[in-house]
Amino acid sequence: MSALFIFKLVLVLLLLFILFNLARALFIMVKGEKSVLMSQYLGRRVLFSVLVVLLLFVALGTGVITPNSRPY
Repeated sequence: MSALFIFKLVLVLLLLFILFNLARALFIMVKGEKSVLMSQYLGRRVLFSVLVVLLLFVALGTGVITPNSRPY
């Protein structure tokens, strides 16, 4: 497997985990549960979003992915 495929797989899994945490926080907010803090799930979402951005910067810096030179 190539490094690009593994990188894309990790990014997709992280984005799915972000969506899962966002959905869990929404479910807790709508249901009105007090036993589990909604901020835990929202905090995880923010943490993994920062991780995705950092991974993109590292991949750009190391040359695993290349930016589009012609954006139009």
